[in-house]
Amino acid sequence: MKKCYKCGAEIEDSALKCPVCGATQVTDQGEDLGKKITDGFGKFNDTKETTSEYDARDIENNKVFAILSYIGILFIVGLIAAPKSKFARFHANQGIVLFIIEIALGIVSGIVSFIPVVAGIVSAVIGLVSLVYMVIGICNAASGKAKELPVIGSISILK
Repeated sequence: MKKCYKCGAEIEDSALKCPVCGATQVTDQGEDLGKKITDGFGKFNDTKETTSEYDARDIENNKVFAILSYIGILFIVGLIAAPKSKFARFHANQGIVLFIIEIALGIVSGIVSFIPVVAGIVSAVIGLVSLVYMVIGICNAASGKAKELPVIGSISILK
């Protein structure tokens, strides 16, 4: 008997899906691949969370502004519409940092644009990384969490 990589339930060695949680099981050499990917992302996204420091009403009333903070320059909306919201301000700060880094990486991409293949790869990687960070931030905001983005989340621009 082996254990499901996702929920830990004991399952038959030949099972392709876990009967408890339904997770597809990977066999042979890739047996632990799903667990490694899940664990790796978990470690990457294991950042400081300060949700307990925020008022529940503030979080509930300003989730939309927090979500918008991760979509380009829309971090400004929350700063204007909810200037006293600590929750919206936290996410606006995360969004500003992400926006500035995206601009800086865009400049780097422009600099290497004279090398066609390299420029395409660099642009694709920048776009993918930006998208991942946006999704992480939006998911945190939508679930009412004040959780820093991986790597860049500790940078504070707004006080």
